[in-house]
Parts: sequence; C-alpha cells; structure tokens
Amino acid sequence: MKALAKYVLSRVFALALALALGFTQVSALAQNQPAFTQQQLDQMLAPIALYPDPLLSQVLMASTYPLEVVEAARWSKAHPGLEGDDAVRAVAQQSWDPSVKSLVAFPQVLAWMDESLDWTSNLGDAFLAQETQVMETVQTLRQRAQAAGALRSDDRNRIVSEAGAIAVVPASPQIIYVPYYDPLVVYGPWWWPAYPPVHWRPWPDYYARPGYAAGYYWGPGIRISAGFFFGAVDWHRRHVRVANVNNYYYNTVIVNRQNAGNVRAAPVDRGPGTWQHDPSHRNGIAYRDPELQRRFGAWRTERAVPRREGPQAGAPRADVRPAQGRREAAARPEPSRAGPPPAQTPPVAREPRREAGARREAPHESAPRPEARWGRESQANAIAANRAVPRNSAHRESGGPAMDPRPVDKDQDRRERRRD
Repeated sequence: MKALAKYVLSRVFALALALALGFTQVSALAQNQPAFTQQQLDQMLAPIALYPDPLLSQVLMASTYPLEVVEAARWSKAHPGLEGDDAVRAVAQQSWDPSVKSLVAFPQVLAWMDESLDWTSNLGDAFLAQETQVMETVQTLRQRAQAAGALRSDDRNRIVSEAGAIAVVPASPQIIYVPYYDPLVVYGPWWWPAYPPVHWRPWPDYYARPGYAAGYYWGPGIRISAGFFFGAVDWHRRHVRVANVNNYYYNTVIVNRQNAGNVRAAPVDRGPGTWQHDPSHRNGIAYRDPELQRRFGAWRTERAVPRREGPQAGAPRADVRPAQGRREAAARPEPSRAGPPPAQTPPVAREPRREAGARREAPHESAPRPEARWGRESQANAIAANRAVPRNSAHRESGGPAMDPRPVDKDQDRRERRRD
C-alpha cells in the first residue's frame, strides 16, 4: 500500500513539473514573438522601400508620431501650393517633431500617411520594435526590384551598391523626386498571396515617362535647401541615424515651461548619432509592443498647467453652491469685509444711592438685558413688560410714576431679578 501511494505521488509530481515547464516555454515564446511577421513587413514596406534614403529615414521617424502626422497633414491641406523649404519654414512655430515638420515639404507623402493612418501607426510600431528587421526588409525589396529591372540609376536618383547594401541617393541634393510605383509590377510576381502589398492611390500630376522602368510614375521635383535632411541610413548597422544637425528646423523645437505657462522656441542640443525616439510627441498613443509600452508608455507629456496647491491665507474660498444659489447671493447686497457692527447694549441706569433706612421705590420701567442664549429674548421682554405696569390707578390718571402704598416684598423682588 505504501509503495502504491509513493508511486502515485511521484507521478503527480512529474506531471506538475511538466506542466510548469510547458507554461514557462509558452510564456517565453509569447515574449519573444515579434510584433510583426515577415509577411506583414513585406506588405507594409512595399510602397516606400524604393524612396531616396534621406526621405525614407524621416518617413520612418515621423511614423512613430501618428497624431502629429495628422495635424501636419491638415495644415498642409489648408495651405495648398506650399511645399519644400517654404512649407517647413511656415511651420517653424509648431510643436511637432522635426521629422514631422520635414514632411510638409512633400504634401503627397504626408497626405497618404494621413489617409492610411492604420498603416502609418503600424509602420511606426514596427520601426521602433524591429528596426533591424525593418531595414533588412527594405534591402530585400530593393534587391527584388533591381532583379526585376525596375530599380536603376537615372537623372533623378542614383542606385549605389556597396557592402552588400543598395542605397538610393538623389541625383541632385537640392531637388528631390518622390517616385510613385505599383508594387505588384516593380517587385515582380508577389511572393505572399495572402498578404498583398499596400497599394497607394495615384497622385495628381504624376505620369509614366518613356524610357523609365515600367510601373514607375514621376511628378515634378521638389526644391529644398542644401542640408535639408538630418536623417540618413547606416546600412552596415541596419539602423537610422542623425547625420546633419545644422539645418534650421532640427535643433529648434517648441518647449513648454511650467513657470510662465508660455510656449516658446528653445534650442536643444542633439548631436549626431543613432536616432532616439521622443515619447513626448506620442501624445498618449499606446505602443503595440509590450516592451515598448513598458519603456515609453509611462512617460507623460509635460504641460504648461500650474500646480494645484492648498488655499493660501487670505485667499477667497471657491463658491461651490449651485448656479441658482450664486445668482440669489449676487442679488443681495454684499456685506462689508469688516463684518457686521457689534450689537449696541443699551445703557443701564444706575440706581441712586439711598440713605440707610430709606424705602426703595419700585421702578416703573425696566430695560431688558442682552441675553447670551437664543430663544430667551421673548421671555425677557415679557418679564420686563409685566414689571413696567404700575400697580395703582394713579399712574394711569396722572400719566406719571406713583408710589406703591404696599410694603416692598424683598423676596419677590429678588426672585424676579433672578428670573431676568
């Protein structure tokens, strides 16, 4: 019997241990699972993988701030005809991230990111959580486009292959041509039937040019100043970096100050190096990846709101009465801040001193004394009125006080005074 019980306990323990290990492995697998699969990344990056590298880098940065992209797109729509340097200088006082500001120079790109907000948000989350894999996917797509004959150098962009990477460089640093292309054509036959590539609507004023690759459409170039882009791509390390910090919109940002509650421009010292995400421009949008949520989600935007402090001495208290009560109180005259005048106590006439043995006269009128307790005033007035009534008819006839012929009862007088 003991051997059987020992055997059963050992089997139960082994089963519990196996279940615990299984749950641990499932949890670890869930934590290591990427936010986006390779199929989703190919689908997502297809419409922008062939952009010039500087523009691609700042599109990826700006996608991490989707709400600011929406605000910038609305501004651009409200200012048609503004593009390039003129548009970026016009938004200098906006509080957007520099990468978002830079995109007002390219209204078509900004308009598409606004129209496809889910795509923009997913692109930003993928870039933050899987930057290396995102950049590797861009290289894979470029290799496929090059193999299909769609990616080659021309008078707009130069295609440079070095160190196992394909770079797209503008032919003129001051004129940027943004291509529009059909992903189902330029990459050859699509390899994920269940995940077709994102396809943008055709842009106005874009058309196919003779002699260029099939599936490509070109519009007019956008003029920018030298050193306009601050972003670049380090293809060797597969990450986006800050290469130029001398342009006019990167190092000047809008900062909120608590002390004055004002919004003013202030220089920020941000040198070259690997680009860093700034959660202050996220505006409360949650991150898809749990690790990013733990890393950036607890951050709160500093707002120019005065701190709540306790009531100061002498400060008026807040009126929490309903609106009707406040109106009725306002209709009444406001009392003086010094308070109501103190109650005037009527003087009490002192009784003249009398000689020893002299008889005491009964007063014809008694002034009521001020009472400390509420409710005794009427009682005191009644007693005073009763004592003021004369006890003979001489008073009524002559109209003046008269002596009471009866002897004075000192005990009764003492009792009346005690009742007063």
